[in-house]
Amino acid sequence: MLRRMLAFTLRRFAVAIPTLLAIATASFFLMRAAPGGPFDTEADLDPVVLENLYRAYGLDQPLLEQYRIYLANVLQGDFGPSLVYEDFNVTELIAIGLPVSAKLGFIAMLVALLLGGTCGIVAALRHNRLFDHATMTMAMTGIAIPSFVTAPILALFFGLYLKLLPVAGWNGGAAANMVLPVIALALPQLAIIARLMRGGMLEVLRADFVRTARAKGLPERQVVINHVLQSAAIPLVGYLGPALAGIMTGSLVIELIFDLPGVG
Repeated sequence: MLRRMLAFTLRRFAVAIPTLLAIATASFFLMRAAPGGPFDTEADLDPVVLENLYRAYGLDQPLLEQYRIYLANVLQGDFGPSLVYEDFNVTELIAIGLPVSAKLGFIAMLVALLLGGTCGIVAALRHNRLFDHATMTMAMTGIAIPSFVTAPILALFFGLYLKLLPVAGWNGGAAANMVLPVIALALPQLAIIARLMRGGMLEVLRADFVRTARAKGLPERQVVINHVLQSAAIPLVGYLGPALAGIMTGSLVIELIFDLPGVG
């Protein structure tokens, strides 16, 4: 089993390499094919200065040579200078912002798993009751409303109206500054996880082996913990990858809204 999983993982990595190469190649040539140049917005640059700039950034080289240099730099982790922050290159900015984004994403993922999984389990055990209907209604709402809409609403209500939490800034990763971004980031994934867990639980609860376990006289708690949860969690485990990707990409917008010093 472990050998098959390792082989599957290696195959996926092998497929990812040409995919990343294709994306990098397409990005490079699309940017070069776009009209205009990188210094067109500068006001009336002297031709000598413009020539020196092109030479400094390697833009005077043939296109294929530029592509070769670009790939070599990317493989070394060098993504070039930042066009916004003059004293930094892109790699340095990523190194500064990535810990903030990773911390925010990890906490949001943990909140989504714990609360979403718990709500899904309880909703399945109370199928067609008030808690089940309320949970699924809120889950559908959480899925339908994107985080860039939820975030300003949370900031307006809890930050400006109730004045309970700060609406912007990182403050060294203080807990109060992380509450609203984490909630806004976790809500869509929490809703999806709750629905997945509920659906998995309901399917397993109807299975023959669960009826057999109950017929043997096992307590309901033991049936749920020992027999139902493990099988019901399989769809959830399969969703963890897309959920993490969704949280990390969603954090870019959330960081802009709450003015956090992350990658966004």
